[in-house]
Amino acid sequence: MAADEASISKAVLFDMDGVIVDSERYWADIEEERIFPAAGVPDLQAAEITGMNYREVYDYLDDEYGVSVDREEFLGIYEEAAREVYTKRAALMDGFRDLCGTLRDRGTRLAIVSSSPPEWIDLVCDRFELTGFDATVSAEDVDGPGKPEPHVYRHAADELGVDPAECVAVEDSTHGVASATAAGMSCIGYRGADAKELDLAAADTVVEGPQELRAALLAR
Repeated sequence: MAADEASISKAVLFDMDGVIVDSERYWADIEEERIFPAAGVPDLQAAEITGMNYREVYDYLDDEYGVSVDREEFLGIYEEAAREVYTKRAALMDGFRDLCGTLRDRGTRLAIVSSSPPEWIDLVCDRFELTGFDATVSAEDVDGPGKPEPHVYRHAADELGVDPAECVAVEDSTHGVASATAAGMSCIGYRGADAKELDLAAADTVVEGPQELRAALLAR
């Protein structure tokens, strides 16, 4: 991205899983060891569905592979796992509160944009006392498909009152990057310490860890 384009970001939109909290590594283990086998798809790799809303994961797995449990049972397994991941396991990104404070001091609007349902986002925000976001958007708030489609990011830009071209999204998954870029935003691909090697090539830039992310955002 050219320097003049990189200087116009008015809003930063953070994905939650794998960015704000290091939950993706726990989800990958739980999905591959518990959820997929219970659904009759024991050999599936979690990377195939990373970034998707869990309700849409059920439809995807049923369409692509056929599943051996009904929707209610499948979603119940995910919901039980979510309480474990977000209240006991996941940790907040190092320096995240300070990064948000610095961006707010610069007048940057901030949002959480997640495929997770609102209840799961609330678990994270309550546990880590995250407040002051200008918008918090779940894929379940949007009338349309979730990531990798652009609807959730377009909705978030509307909530912020910022043109998508003036937003930068921070995403750790192939589906998330696709969603943000399709919405007309620039996108930073984020690899945390435990991130799997997902394809982030469609992002404008890829950073490794919190310090590189901070440098990339504050350079805009």
